[in-house]
Amino acid sequence: MENGSCLCGAIGYAVTKSPMRVTFCHCRFCQRGTGGAYLVEPIFEKGAFAVTAGTPRTYDHRSEGSGKIIHVHFCETCGTKLFMTFERFPDIVGVFAGTFDNPNWFERSPAISKHIFLDMAQTGTVIPAGFNTFREHATTKDGAPIEPIAYECHHVIGET
Repeated sequence: MENGSCLCGAIGYAVTKSPMRVTFCHCRFCQRGTGGAYLVEPIFEKGAFAVTAGTPRTYDHRSEGSGKIIHVHFCETCGTKLFMTFERFPDIVGVFAGTFDNPNWFERSPAISKHIFLDMAQTGTVIPAGFNTFREHATTKDGAPIEPIAYECHHVIGET
């Protein structure tokens, strides 16, 4: 079991399994939501995730891409965003990786990870070789998979 919490410790959570996959999201929503270049988001089966302390508040945001609601769960005391649930994907939970007590505990290999929304990625962001990447989301609005691109060498956004 791995644990995490908000900055002030009022909200805690635990996961009981490794993530199903890890998404590195470069969209503007995730840039604004993290204050960084992208979000590192391990994705868990809903049954493997539990809030263990406190009650998070929820901000509902309509996705510009899918038109579906993203539920952002956060601490109302310190403002830390902890995890997201999704109208479009009701059986999963996406965790803000930096909120884990040990944010390095899970695998981030090309076998289970992908980079999405590269068209919005910040200049200078390095995309590692061998990872599946997508200009936007990895699926169409109706759920059909989109063909990924994997760079043979590290790719720097904004360089040709």
